Amino acid sequence: MKLLKFAAIDIGSNAVRLLINDIIDKEDPYFKKASLIRVPLRLGFDVFTSGKISSKNVKRLIETMHAYRHLITAHEATHHQAYATSAMREASNSEKVIKLVKQETGIDIQVIDGLIEAELLFANQVTRDLDPDKTYLYVDVGGGSTEMTLFSNNESQASRSFEIGTVRLLNGQVKDNKWEEMRTWLHQTTKDIDPPIIIGTGGNINKMSKIINGKKKPEKMVKYRQIKDLYKELSSMEMEQRMSLYSMRSDRADVIVPAGQIFINVMSNINSKELFVPKVGLSDGMVRLMYKRYKG
Repeated sequence: MKLLKFAAIDIGSNAVRLLINDIIDKEDPYFKKASLIRVPLRLGFDVFTSGKISSKNVKRLIETMHAYRHLITAHEATHHQAYATSAMREASNSEKVIKLVKQETGIDIQVIDGLIEAELLFANQVTRDLDPDKTYLYVDVGGGSTEMTLFSNNESQASRSFEIGTVRLLNGQVKDNKWEEMRTWLHQTTKDIDPPIIIGTGGNINKMSKIINGKKKPEKMVKYRQIKDLYKELSSMEMEQRMSLYSMRSDRADVIVPAGQIFINVMSNINSKELFVPKVGLSDGMVRLMYKRYKG
């Protein structure tokens, strides 16, 4: 056995995250988070309104990448990877921004599409400890898009990315046809099976799960009615109330309401009553993919 350190940078529409993972390299590898840092650059607020990343946020992104590069070096991580999702995919100046980041920091950014996002999330293998006889729907809610993967017997059966995200909803940029597109896919994909259990990922559902379960022993299963009740409560509050009552950052307190709307919509459309919250995300999947390539 030996100890490895890998680093993953997830450049999302709402925040940019750096995950540094310790990995015990053995027959059944052990993954442990060594550090997780999040900077709320909110690139999606630029891109989904103006079509490009503002000069101010280009500078902030470069400063963030400088800091992350230093942390990767300080942690002595031997492998790193940076992926960008919805906001960078749609930014008209994305090529220029990626080139600048490379020149200034040495970090290569790879822009990935929604289907690769879904595959990376599926790479977390969260179903290993769940009932193999049941069907699951992996739902990751981001700022710019929502990724879904339906799987059973630990194998992916269908996958889709939808341009429905928390930042888009806050900006009033999700039209009815996008909701209908998602409803149609959900009905067609699940029509011949029992309602799947939802596996929810993303910072918002993690926070909702923590609020629902309180300080008792961590419980990863939450009920549809619990999410719906919490959504109604949060929707009735001002953002400042959510921040003070539930100890939220401002950049969480605004997007958590549209995130709840998305999860409720998905669960109601397929009549799913339970949601499993494994508290993993895209960066976790990136680390696992890097490790797989390393071993290969």
